[in-house]
Amino acid sequence: MAHSLDMPPTNSFDSKQDYSMEKQDGSMKSASSDDEPKSNYPTGLPLTLILTSVTLSYFLFFLDLAVISTATPAITSQFDSLIDVGWYGGAYQLGSAAFQPLSGKIYSQFPIKWSFLVFFFIFEVGSAICGAAQSSPMFIIGRVIAGAGSAGVANGAVTTISAVLPTKKQALFMGLNMGMGQLGLATGPIIGGAFTTKVSWRWCFYINLPLGVIVGGFLLFNTIPEKKPKSPPLEILGTAIKSLDLVGFMLICPAVVMFLLGLQFGGNQYPWDSSVVIGLLVGSPVVFGLFLAWEFHQGDEAMVPFAMLKHRVIWSAAMTMFFSLSSVLVADFYIAIYFQAILDDSPLMSGVHMLPIMLGLVIFTMVSGVLISVLGYYLPFLLAGGAISAIGYGLLSTLSPTTSAPRWIGYQILYGVASGCTGAAPYIAIQNLVPSEQIPLAMAIIIFWQNIGASTSLIAANAIFSNTLRHELQKRATQIGHTPEVIVAAGVRSIRGLVSGSQLTAVLAAYAKSIDSVMYLGIAVSIAVLVFSPGLGWKDIRKVKDLQAITNDSPNGGDKSARDEAVTGGE
Repeated sequence: MAHSLDMPPTNSFDSKQDYSMEKQDGSMKSASSDDEPKSNYPTGLPLTLILTSVTLSYFLFFLDLAVISTATPAITSQFDSLIDVGWYGGAYQLGSAAFQPLSGKIYSQFPIKWSFLVFFFIFEVGSAICGAAQSSPMFIIGRVIAGAGSAGVANGAVTTISAVLPTKKQALFMGLNMGMGQLGLATGPIIGGAFTTKVSWRWCFYINLPLGVIVGGFLLFNTIPEKKPKSPPLEILGTAIKSLDLVGFMLICPAVVMFLLGLQFGGNQYPWDSSVVIGLLVGSPVVFGLFLAWEFHQGDEAMVPFAMLKHRVIWSAAMTMFFSLSSVLVADFYIAIYFQAILDDSPLMSGVHMLPIMLGLVIFTMVSGVLISVLGYYLPFLLAGGAISAIGYGLLSTLSPTTSAPRWIGYQILYGVASGCTGAAPYIAIQNLVPSEQIPLAMAIIIFWQNIGASTSLIAANAIFSNTLRHELQKRATQIGHTPEVIVAAGVRSIRGLVSGSQLTAVLAAYAKSIDSVMYLGIAVSIAVLVFSPGLGWKDIRKVKDLQAITNDSPNGGDKSARDEAVTGGE
């Protein structure tokens, strides 16, 4: 059923923009964006503890994405599992993507604080399993569990920020929060390299446990306000199949798993034309189609309401993030392999050599968040980021064993700056153009597609890398004196113990060509950001927005921006 918000629009950064709202007695009063109910927001120490907890959890979420890049070579050597490299990153994204739609429904039904703490506990359990892993499959299972927990951590962080801060402060803090997240993404290679070199790669995951105590402790004793009253948890659980749309979850989960398994198996465990791969890749869209049909049948009660999928801002943000996170992650794993395999860096030094990426990421994520809150426009940062990223990947595709240090430093700076420019903008757009009570559902949609995109890109990158490496090694088999299988099985850190002299030169040339091929994928996903981001619109988020709940009964599915532009021709 269509309904409008019972409170004045709060999505404004301009206190001078006044509007009128009707009092209960029928009279009119003038109000501004500063008239938000401040009493509902925590202040002082409680607010500081909550935001610190959210920021730290976001840091850990992104750290877990990137810490594995410099630890991967050591893990593959211990488990003899170079062919599993794509799964070490992809499994985390698989778990996150499979549970992401359900996380939005959970946050919309259950209290924000307790939902966040449960998801974070699952994330911690997955981290503990990764640290204690005795085999590659056990490690991958731990990554899937950690990813499932991260689904609620990412969504919960944005939902919490929306719940504890007035709208006009959200863009600024979102930029700072994303900056800390990107700090985790950027320092992950250094932290992973330091632990791998000085202690053990296992501490890349054990480190989450003591930091998790801080996150849980800060949240446990504070209250996160709710935008609307929620039913008691036992009442929701009593009708869980309907209230949480568990039927929808049981359809989307296997669809995601089949799709990602098909990509991983293709060209590795099975040929692309095998019945296993074809069955998975055909079965996935069939089950996904059943999921969409069920969601359409459920209407506004669906886990992923169709009205929100049709909303231009939401699907544009989803597709932008599908490719945006891919453009951030694709290079990370393979730049680390470039440094460790070709330049013979230790895991720690490879992290140090990736510092230019860290600086670009962190600085420009924070700068873009601040500038968006001041200037009001987010689209220019997405367009600039996509263009710079494509150029950066183009230059990274020229890496060779003889590339000079100034060049690979400069290439990384471009790549880092581009990633920083695209990091916060889609989140800020959703926070300011979607009604506050529907932010968890909207965030679940865009983070779902973000994770599907990242998983797909990481697995595709791994397929490109492993298949190209085998091909390049086969071309040089006579010169190398070993079959491609022997070189691949040795792992990145063991190459020099197997070959030397001209044989080593040939192997390194094969690795360089394979890494270059992966960078072509980075160019493609960066260009895709340029294609989809304009759908977010040229909007000034400082202006008052009369936000309407996005339902099937509301005009254009609640997409007021589409109606406004039809009348005004855009801003």
